[in-house]
Amino acid sequence: MNTLFDKIWDRHVVQVVDDGPTQLYIDRLYCHEVTSPQAFDGMRARGLKCFRPDHIYCMPDHNTPTHDQDKPIADPVSAKQVDTLARNAAEFGLTHYGMMSKDNGIIHVVGPEKGLSLPGMTIVCGDSHTSTHGAMGAVAFGIGTSEVEMVMASQCVLQQKPKSMRISINGQLGKGVTAKDVALYLMSKLTTSGATGYFVEYAGEVVRSLSMEGRLTLCNLSIEMGARGGFIAPDEVTFEYVKGKEYAPKGEEWERAVAYWKTLKSGDDAVFDKELVFDAKDIEPRITYGTNPGMGIGITEAIPAEGGVGFEKALQYMGFKAGEKLLGKKIDYVFLGACTNGRIEDFRAFSSIVKGKKKADNIVAWLVPGSWTVRQQIEDEGLDKVLADAGFEIRQPGCSACLAMNDDKVPAGKYAVSTSNRNFEGRQGPGSRTILCSPLVAAAAAVTGVITDPRTLL
Repeated sequence: MNTLFDKIWDRHVVQVVDDGPTQLYIDRLYCHEVTSPQAFDGMRARGLKCFRPDHIYCMPDHNTPTHDQDKPIADPVSAKQVDTLARNAAEFGLTHYGMMSKDNGIIHVVGPEKGLSLPGMTIVCGDSHTSTHGAMGAVAFGIGTSEVEMVMASQCVLQQKPKSMRISINGQLGKGVTAKDVALYLMSKLTTSGATGYFVEYAGEVVRSLSMEGRLTLCNLSIEMGARGGFIAPDEVTFEYVKGKEYAPKGEEWERAVAYWKTLKSGDDAVFDKELVFDAKDIEPRITYGTNPGMGIGITEAIPAEGGVGFEKALQYMGFKAGEKLLGKKIDYVFLGACTNGRIEDFRAFSSIVKGKKKADNIVAWLVPGSWTVRQQIEDEGLDKVLADAGFEIRQPGCSACLAMNDDKVPAGKYAVSTSNRNFEGRQGPGSRTILCSPLVAAAAAVTGVITDPRTLL
């Protein structure tokens, strides 16, 4: 019996090249401003039009400022990239959700919330965190700019078929433990290269119990274990989330779609190239201490006495010592957002901790919704009032401080507790020091000014 990955992959195979790659049909191509300009230039140079323009959606997110979006972008490089995407989308007849449009946001947040990303699809984007869309029960992965051009021209991409891995997490998550903690735990166990060459299916009681937002967070971080992508078989949680969304099937089409989606699961006798099983009871709220997402510990644990390649260098960069605990460590910045944790559930979690408290004086906090839809939900639920009363301001949507491509940069030497996905040297600004965590851990730090176990505040 085939795995779910086999089912979706095989259904999209156009042809297989002997001793070569597979030509795979792509249902949805997402384009943002950073990795698409050269692809459009290549199309232009060859006099080509997009083969299926209605399957391609464009959106600026990396370079967009998170304040004053109604004014011209001050940074000339960012302004050029955002303007170029708008021009290219218009010239090639593609749907474009520009800044200040109600449909704009981070592409990996907007795709699922609009029903553009659906179960059984193949989805690509010139961005590694495309694996996020796997939470919908889709095969989604990042591609390079030359491959973006390939998909524009043919709606297909050449890919070697990855191996399959199933990661099951059983049991029930403890108090204050979120999908982000599960992902950080898996990365510490597998390391940042442990899933290289594999496409991961997440399974088990914990995964089934996750909300759609939690699943999106988990799949988002698949790439940080080296995986080609990660996904979750669709179920009632998926169908309930998709139903009624703008681009979701309607009426009889909906019934037909759900009937098909219900077949999208690995059989009981499916054979995976690799199987791993973990227990929820071993997972507590987590933080990173190093300069890759796999260098993480439980929040009450000490930094290990020794590590692999780059361990000493990472500790030196971070200003930490082997064997020390990070609880009580003073920090400077808190960032809630990114395609990892910029959804409504993340803002609810953050608000649940800060409600009735005040932001610590030493903290600069950036709270950035993943889309205008999320920002509207925050207002509809009154979370903006809760956050404002606690001294927090909500910014406009964008990738923000996840990466130093816009105004939201963490200064050199400063510590940022961040809900984003990467903590590489300089990722949030030259010389910045990033500690990855969940929205609950970020909120606890924001009101105490130091790294704090959120379970003490819940």
